[in-house]
Amino acid sequence: MSLETIRKEVKVCMFDQYGTVVDMQGGLTAIATPFLQAKGWKGDPNAFVTWWRRTHFENSMIDALLHRAHTPYREIGHRAVAHVMDRAGINYTMEEVRSLVGAIEKLRPFPEVPEALARLQTRYKLVVLSNGDPDMLETAKAYHKIPFDRVISVAEANSFKPHVATYTRAAELLGLPLDKILFVANHAFDCIGAKSAGMRTAFIDRRSRPFGITPHQPDILVPTMKDLADALL
Repeated sequence: MSLETIRKEVKVCMFDQYGTVVDMQGGLTAIATPFLQAKGWKGDPNAFVTWWRRTHFENSMIDALLHRAHTPYREIGHRAVAHVMDRAGINYTMEEVRSLVGAIEKLRPFPEVPEALARLQTRYKLVVLSNGDPDMLETAKAYHKIPFDRVISVAEANSFKPHVATYTRAAELLGLPLDKILFVANHAFDCIGAKSAGMRTAFIDRRSRPFGITPHQPDILVPTMKDLADALL
């Protein structure tokens, strides 16, 4: 798919929020560091956050595959953080677990994101599609301060991304065909899910890692959101 075609046909840029718009790894590491130091844990706080996020991802994928009632993102987060602290041998209370997970709502954008999205908004509608709970996403608005045209939680589809229902439901809510939407994410799994559902995709390759062998390759691959704006305008 050529850039010219994407510029001509795409009406909405749809963004993953956690890790694409806001700096989840850096932000949570900054919050976890003093907590872990106070607990006397000698490990790497960045590694702790990586364990946390990987455990959360695994648990959310299990939840989606069970095809039962959708478990809230916040609850998955509580399970993940408690599990990682159990593995690390850290004593904790559930109030401390809730506090760490609550910090997700206060994460700030990557430095170049606000300006890049302001540029994109001169031509496209900007929408979030996030695994986060609706109330978490609402609270986050006061911290990231980006005026998205719409914020959609996967709770609308009763499943976590990359289930196809999350992308098709988001398109239905916007009243648009899937191929009129460019889905933007820093996570390969999210781009793969959106592309397989029928959306165009852009991969923000912040960590310079291979996308992987998949038939669902991104239409655009750029290192930062600024580069995405440069490509689309």
